[in-house]
Amino acid sequence: MTNRFVAFVRFFGFVLWTLLAMPPYLVLLAAGSRLCAGYTRRYFKVVTRICGFTVKVRGDMVESAHPVLYVGNHASYLDIIILGSVIKANFVAKAEVAGWPGFGFLARIARTVFVARKRGGAAGERDSLSRRLAAGDSLILFPEGTSNDGNRVLAFKSSLFAVAEMSGPDGLPLPVQPFSIAYTRLDGMPVSRALRPYYAWYGDMTLAGHLLDALGLGEAQVEVVFHPPVSLTDFADRKGLSNHCHDVVAQGVVMALAGRLDGPVRAAH
Repeated sequence: MTNRFVAFVRFFGFVLWTLLAMPPYLVLLAAGSRLCAGYTRRYFKVVTRICGFTVKVRGDMVESAHPVLYVGNHASYLDIIILGSVIKANFVAKAEVAGWPGFGFLARIARTVFVARKRGGAAGERDSLSRRLAAGDSLILFPEGTSNDGNRVLAFKSSLFAVAEMSGPDGLPLPVQPFSIAYTRLDGMPVSRALRPYYAWYGDMTLAGHLLDALGLGEAQVEVVFHPPVSLTDFADRKGLSNHCHDVVAQGVVMALAGRLDGPVRAAH
């Protein structure tokens, strides 16, 4: 099923492209350029091609001069590559990611917001996210708090939605846009339940072994579905916002895996 030669070719292609793309990015970063987000998206678009992913986008993504909070499901570290090729925003990740070999370095220079998701830490998480949003950065948040097997969407942690209480620079409520991501086809055939662990990373899977297995597969299609944006003012409290986002994200994943999505499709690249 998985081809180690293909995996190593793709991995070294990824490393080479990263090394080539790094110097211009570091210059932009040092200059404090607002072009960093756009450059990062172009970088990830090339990475998706190298790794054998075709990204299909449905729905209208909110693109604003003001910050947006994008929230969705999380199956794997591969989600970062896919979503990074579509959305101009910074990721929110658990603090442990900063220490991952290679990926931790990339996450840090990509201005990922690291949060320590521990009991009693909701105020600290909210403050970290609020500072970045106040600085004008849009964020991508995975409210499940962990990755899963790709077959379902875990309950969202409503504490992570505390940041939605802040207003944008224009005084309007912070837009929150739910999205669904699903790995749907492999070499043109539907990805079965048995094949999803090749893309979903969870449990006690090792990072290196899983990455080589995923890169050694054929051409994969990934669906990213954007749902209508909402804000905290549309609900009684952040629990209501969290539940709404979970429900629409979960429905989007179910529809994508079943091949029952409607609406126009556009390629991310």
